[in-house]
Amino acid sequence: MDFREGEIIGINKPYGMTSFGALAFVRKRISRREGVKRVKTGHAGTLDPLATGVLILCTGKCTKQIQELQQHTKEYTATLQFGATTASYDMEHEVNQTYPMDHITEQGVRDVLKQFEGDIMQVPPTYSAVHVDGKRAYELRRQDQSVTLQPKPVRIDEMELLWYDDEKKQAQIRVVCGKGTYIRSLARDIGRALGSGAYLTQLCRTRAGNVRIEDCVTLDNFQKWLDKQ
Repeated sequence: MDFREGEIIGINKPYGMTSFGALAFVRKRISRREGVKRVKTGHAGTLDPLATGVLILCTGKCTKQIQELQQHTKEYTATLQFGATTASYDMEHEVNQTYPMDHITEQGVRDVLKQFEGDIMQVPPTYSAVHVDGKRAYELRRQDQSVTLQPKPVRIDEMELLWYDDEKKQAQIRVVCGKGTYIRSLARDIGRALGSGAYLTQLCRTRAGNVRIEDCVTLDNFQKWLDKQ
C-alpha cells in the first residue's frame, strides 16, 4: 500500500472516541511507517463519539474522493429506549424528561417505522456539527445558548425492527439511509410518533457504501494490520 499516494481504509471506530481521534490515531502510525511528519488523511462521514462502526479514512490523493464517498448509502443498527429523552438524543446527556410508555407495543413500533421510510424532512439534533452563524450548533448549546435548526430532506431506504423488549420498552432497529441522516433525530421522531419519547442507547454503522464492518480494521489491531502491508 502507498499511503502517501493514496489509500482508502475502513476502520471500526470504538465507543467513546471521536472520529477525529480515530483519524489522528491512524495518521500517526501511518506517518511513522512512511517516515514523514504527516501523511495527508481525512475521513468520509463523522460518527458520534458514542457510536461505533465503519469510519472510512482516505490518505494522500484519495482525500479528493471524500465528498463522493460521503454520498454513499449507509446502514446502521440502533437501540432505542422509549419513555424518555435526553438533550442530545443519546447517552451523552442525562435524561431530561420522561413520558408515558405503557401503551407502546411491538406492533405499534413496527407500524411507526413504516412511516419514516422514503423521503422525509428531519430536524438535526442541536448537539451536532451543523453550522449556525459560523459556529457549530453543539458549541452554542454547550454555552447554554438556544439553537433552532431548520428541517432538511433526508432519505430512509429501509427500516427494520430487529428485536423488541416489552419489559424494558427497548427496541433495536436496522436503518438504511442516505447522506445527512441523523439516527439520533430518527430516535427522537420515532418516540414522538409513538406518543412518547426515545433516545439512543447504542448506535453502530455497519456499512458505508461497499465497506462493511466485518471488513474493517479495529484500532487495537491496526498496528499489526499495518505491519503486514
